Amino acid sequence: MQKRLNLIKAKDAMGKAGLTQSALAERLEVSREAVSQWFSEKSFPRPNKLLQLGKLLALPFNELVVSEDPFAPKVAFRKMRGTKTKDHHIEKAQEIGRFLRQLTPFLPFDTLEMPPILKSPSCDYEYLCRATLKVREDVNLSATETVDFTHLIRRFSDLQAIIVPVLWGSKQRHENAVHIYLPDSQSTWVYLNLDTNIHDFKFWMAHELGHCLSPSLEGDEAEDFADAFAASLLYPHDLAAKEYINISQQSSIAAKISYVIGLADSLIISPYTVIGQVNQYAKHAGKPEIVLGNSFHGAVTNFNKKYLNLSAALFSKVDLDSTGKPSARDYISNVENIFETKFFDMLRKYLKEHSKGAGFVQTVLDMPLLDARSIYTELT
Repeated sequence: MQKRLNLIKAKDAMGKAGLTQSALAERLEVSREAVSQWFSEKSFPRPNKLLQLGKLLALPFNELVVSEDPFAPKVAFRKMRGTKTKDHHIEKAQEIGRFLRQLTPFLPFDTLEMPPILKSPSCDYEYLCRATLKVREDVNLSATETVDFTHLIRRFSDLQAIIVPVLWGSKQRHENAVHIYLPDSQSTWVYLNLDTNIHDFKFWMAHELGHCLSPSLEGDEAEDFADAFAASLLYPHDLAAKEYINISQQSSIAAKISYVIGLADSLIISPYTVIGQVNQYAKHAGKPEIVLGNSFHGAVTNFNKKYLNLSAALFSKVDLDSTGKPSARDYISNVENIFETKFFDMLRKYLKEHSKGAGFVQTVLDMPLLDARSIYTELT
């Protein structure tokens, strides 16, 4: 663990006590330069001086000192619309990551080589075109062929990422996807909520693939890149350039909207992705953007109603319980087969070898204990 002074708390306590750095140096019998280095994070107080500093500022150790884990899990969220990521969301995801560490001995990948990643990822239009064209080549697709779920699933496997399909519901949730990277094992875990509209789910899978390819990015920069990458992968430059002309030639706004909806329908992606990419092309080419007006949003809402959530499609032929959920057996067998994920096999081996209970399942799948018990029983 690396330790540093909690500068916000320390400076606030100094202000309340009317103390300057010079006054602290005098009271602690150290040089002014020493205190300056503490507060610029160039050095850390020795134990006896740290104890004296805490007493002087009336701060307990856990408030004066911040402990940092150099191998803390790195997390990223695909948030639900209108939600905001808060500290407790990050802390919860990191806690899941710490539990996932216990599964890493069962990872099914060759650990001798690192999977490929993008160099210097950015949201530059031409860079995204090149990067997503390379990904298409890697999954044996041309510049304009449709990316389907199988292509995305196989690419996750090539990048040594573990897919964790979950049933988190469609409401009252902060995130619909979570990306957890464990620096100590250099392993990647991608949680995908199946209770999601099918075409949104495809975009989120592509978004998470963008995260896998750009582990050097964090925060808003990472989210912006993953969004731009997903849009470029699913609706590439060549299609955008072609359809810019076709959309522009439609006789009315209503006709333009209908045409965009048809394009989205054929590819199982959002109409927002289509028009967004068409206008990104227009901006890059110095052409006027296509404006569809407020009626476009209503058309997209109606478009969305045509599609089931992915979970409804996946489990349409199995018996559901009173809450609309499949049995643990159907859930596990379906997602293992469709997503080609080794997660439940890893979890099964860990539970049996270490005699862990349903509480571990509850934590790593972030689900109610009652559901976790059913999963646990099926796995053991």
